[in-house]
Amino acid sequence: MRLLADTTPLRTPAYRRLWSSNVVTVIGAQLSVVAVPQQIFEITGSSGYVGLAGLFGLVPLVVFGLWGGALADVMDRRLLLLITTAGTGLTALAFWAQAAAGLGNVWVVLLLFAVQQAFFAVNQPTRNAAISRLLPPEQMAAASSLNMTVMQTGAIAGPVLAGMFIPVVGLATLYLIDAVALLATLWAVWRLPAIPPTGAVRSAGFRTVLEGFGYLAGQKVLLASFVVDIIAMVFGMPRALFPQIAHETFGDPASGGVALGLLFAALSAGAVLGGVFSGWIPRIQRQGLAVIVCILLWGVAMLGFGLAVGFAGHVFGLGVWLWIALGFLAFGGAVDMVSAALRTAMLLTVATDEMRGRLQGVFIVVVAGGPRIGDVAHGFAAASLGTAVAAAGGGVLVVLATVLAAVAFPAFLRYRITRSAQVPATG
Repeated sequence: MRLLADTTPLRTPAYRRLWSSNVVTVIGAQLSVVAVPQQIFEITGSSGYVGLAGLFGLVPLVVFGLWGGALADVMDRRLLLLITTAGTGLTALAFWAQAAAGLGNVWVVLLLFAVQQAFFAVNQPTRNAAISRLLPPEQMAAASSLNMTVMQTGAIAGPVLAGMFIPVVGLATLYLIDAVALLATLWAVWRLPAIPPTGAVRSAGFRTVLEGFGYLAGQKVLLASFVVDIIAMVFGMPRALFPQIAHETFGDPASGGVALGLLFAALSAGAVLGGVFSGWIPRIQRQGLAVIVCILLWGVAMLGFGLAVGFAGHVFGLGVWLWIALGFLAFGGAVDMVSAALRTAMLLTVATDEMRGRLQGVFIVVVAGGPRIGDVAHGFAAASLGTAVAAAGGGVLVVLATVLAAVAFPAFLRYRITRSAQVPATG
């Protein structure tokens, strides 16, 4: 039983409502996660354009993620969550309108994606900073694991359902489901208590953002946690290749199919398994070392995925190679879940409350922005070298760069939590 997830945070009613509502919302959101790249690939037939979506998502993530983190330190976090959740829902409705109208314009899709990412970039640091006010510090690692589990559960159901429903109901219906599902989270946020700021800063200007970076520069452990995650996501996240791999390697129709849904869902399936059996994570003391090991394993998993794509059709049938590829993705998802839970716990434990919003903003820029850069890199690498080389080569780069980062940040390797006091130590 000590291996199963620690559900202690769910005893807090406000957190429990927020967590439970997210099950529905995440499934809806993941439908759009598949629908957007699939619609772009359907319009253009190019993984390069799918990768370009990463750039359109990256710019608002950086700008609004940093500003949103500052807002979370000077505004009532409940109010800010209400505004951004409603904005995300309206953007989903706009996605539905353009798809239902049959515009077929890739630039409209990219622009709407940028707007959606702007709302997301403000919402996520605010949400994470709010959770740190709802729960005591000793429950942060458990809460991080629970959050990751529910996010990844939706990320399994969403892509699988998308792969099944796209040929039947079309992309427009998927966008509409996303908009409706957001009502669950809007209700949960409405039920939250007021979460006013605790610091003395009352404006969210450029200087406030810079203060967050200055604080981060002095926290070497947190800085290293961001660096290694950037390495993993930029070099080792091959999701921009999934539409092309599903179609050209595993025989899906160009409009999408089951293989596409399985590829998107495999990472999340592994993460859910890691989350279900995450009871041991809060007991990890050498958290920095554990993160390094997880990211090295992530790189190995992506190398294996690329090799499976490259060898598909040789010796074994395509179906066998598809399951081998999915296995590598699932393993990568499991180790990434452990890494993410530990890095989130570090951030919520080490940072002071008046800085949490701004550091959460940087965290969201790294966690969500890194894969966007990875989308661009993998998309254009695949256009020149092919999907297999792009994926496998990325895995090799993850391993090499992570070793260099471990050497550059020895304090990160020494970082540990003393279980009795739940305080960080670096000795």
